Amino acid sequence: MLDKGPGLVGKSRGEAAEARALAHLQRHGLRLVERNYRVARGPSARGGEIDLVLRERDGTLVFVEVRSRTSRAQGGAAASVGAAKRARLCLAARHYLLRLATLPPCRFDVVAIDGEHVEWIRAAFDEA
Repeated sequence: MLDKGPGLVGKSRGEAAEARALAHLQRHGLRLVERNYRVARGPSARGGEIDLVLRERDGTLVFVEVRSRTSRAQGGAAASVGAAKRARLCLAARHYLLRLATLPPCRFDVVAIDGEHVEWIRAAFDEA
């Protein structure tokens, strides 16, 4: 058996969490537009990534950050979306919106997975 190393285990766990979050959101009527939208890192700043981009039935574009923790210790998954992460999400969202001819209503959601508990936090934060 090959040792995958901690990075691959974490990536696999993250992909599983994203798949679980996507299924949860689709059950609530959202439609997937894009997964793992990335903005390249520049010479002086970190880039950003949006885990899931979805659309609500009313046309609202929803940028979703998926966070997963094995338990709610230390505030749980939702508490792990700090100011720096929010800023990178906003950067990626602004970049994503440049591709669109017209700007739809938008919001930032977080899907926090703590063990078996899934929490969907609509409008978790505003653009920084």
